Amino acid sequence: MAMLDTAKRWARGIKRDTVALWLAARDPRVPWYAKAAAGAVAAYALSPIDLIPDFIPIIGYLDDLLIVPLGIMLAVKLIPAGLMQELRDEATRSAKPVSKAGLIFIIAIWMLAAMALLWLFWPMPA
Repeated sequence: MAMLDTAKRWARGIKRDTVALWLAARDPRVPWYAKAAAGAVAAYALSPIDLIPDFIPIIGYLDDLLIVPLGIMLAVKLIPAGLMQELRDEATRSAKPVSKAGLIFIIAIWMLAAMALLWLFWPMPA
């Protein structure tokens, strides 16, 4: 039971930090390089569509379990600790945003992949 409670606390922390990074990307006190990292991680994490769909066995959850937490850890390290704590407190009080930019980015990647596959495998006239 303790392991389940630990996992729940970790998941809540990830959600809170994602929103805090979303806020950090818009905060003028955050350095530009931290804003870029925070914005990219938050946009991806808050996007309603995953780069690797969850229905794909094993690797479908890889981004949720590995890529997003590692990205959050990197972005959090780039933001001054006092400011990050302030953003975390604000994130706890605010609603979870949805990233339209992340959604558009993921859709664009899938469209480019589909066009590349069509180009590669569509029969060319002789």
